[in-house]
Amino acid sequence: MSGHSKWHNIQGRKNAQDAKRGKIFQKISRDLYQAAKAGDPDPANNAQLRLVIDKAHAANMPKKNIDRAIAKASGIGGAKFEEVTYEGYAPGGVAVMVSALTDNKNRTAAAVRSAFTHSGGSLGASGSVSYMFDRKGLIEVLRDGLDKSEDDMLMDALDAGADDMKATDEKFQIFTDPSNMTSVRDALQEKGYELDTAEVTMIPQNRTAVPEDKVKQYNHLIDELTANDDVADIYEAGQLPEDAE
Repeated sequence: MSGHSKWHNIQGRKNAQDAKRGKIFQKISRDLYQAAKAGDPDPANNAQLRLVIDKAHAANMPKKNIDRAIAKASGIGGAKFEEVTYEGYAPGGVAVMVSALTDNKNRTAAAVRSAFTHSGGSLGASGSVSYMFDRKGLIEVLRDGLDKSEDDMLMDALDAGADDMKATDEKFQIFTDPSNMTSVRDALQEKGYELDTAEVTMIPQNRTAVPEDKVKQYNHLIDELTANDDVADIYEAGQLPEDAE
């Protein structure tokens, strides 16, 4: 019995690590797509794409994943990818938006709907939850090893053109108008900051507490969406209990 329990615990930790890795790869894939789409798909001629590829290598992202993300942006292989957004409610009534890059909208829609249904959530119509999110530029600077006070960081961020900043124990989160994100990013990099994140994203206006009896279903939905190769981003307004795994 104890042997089974030990195996179960190890398997649980491995599954959690795999899920975390999947979310990291998903985010990098989206960044690769956006960098290649906005500029030249050849990294030799695209400095931003080279930076993201370096980040992908540092995260041990497989080369095939990197090539697939760039191919989506450049149309290599003849496939034409479209950006599609789905909106719905996760278990517990939590608003969720799903951004996908797909060459087959019917396939992707069916998979996203299935993920919501399997988890006890529901897929809604366009506009059903998007009004609960704000589109903002988000830049994150890790505090580990950074010799900057919160006040100094705030002043530098405002000088760079940011709108607001939030500080946690781990990082500074800097918010900008979407149209200013690139210029704020560049200004902070010129000041010598190493940025962990620089993107335009959807920020929930409010967080909805996920009921304890819905946590497992909620996590299952996010994990199933993350495992879908077509899904580029997941924006969710859930607040998990502090002791939830």
